[in-house]
Amino acid sequence: MDYIPALARWVHFLAGVMWIGLLYYFNFVQVPALKDAAADGTGAGITKHVAPRALLYFRWSAVVTWLAGATLLGNQFVNAFTFQKGMGAIGIGAWLGTIMLFNVWALIWPNQQKILGMKPATDEEKGKARRVALLASRANMMLSMPMLFFMAGGWSHRGTFGL
Repeated sequence: MDYIPALARWVHFLAGVMWIGLLYYFNFVQVPALKDAAADGTGAGITKHVAPRALLYFRWSAVVTWLAGATLLGNQFVNAFTFQKGMGAIGIGAWLGTIMLFNVWALIWPNQQKILGMKPATDEEKGKARRVALLASRANMMLSMPMLFFMAGGWSHRGTFGL
């Protein structure tokens, strides 16, 4: 038994569960809760203690998920990302995951730093940051559904999707 692919599969799976779980937590629980907490002035606990820790696990689980997935692709990495040699389905999943990783690090995290006061920002900059972070997070939530479909089916049903 080759231990590297087995370990990479488990790491990919566990980190992916954490990443997507936190993505859904942010979109379905924290965002609506913060709206309610802002109305009654009780959001400080979330923004000061919960959000920074959740974002730490969120962004690093995204990296670990992507790296473990790349390890799993191994010598098929280029074929997956270029949709060659029967790797179309897993390639779509890999591209969606890559876009989502980009959104986490280039759009969500820099803007969350402004929102949470980790970086100085005016009220106007914070307002814009909220909108960008929300839209990037919602985009990731929507991309996660086809990403999971193609990545789960990409290995075991190679060619089934006509790709």
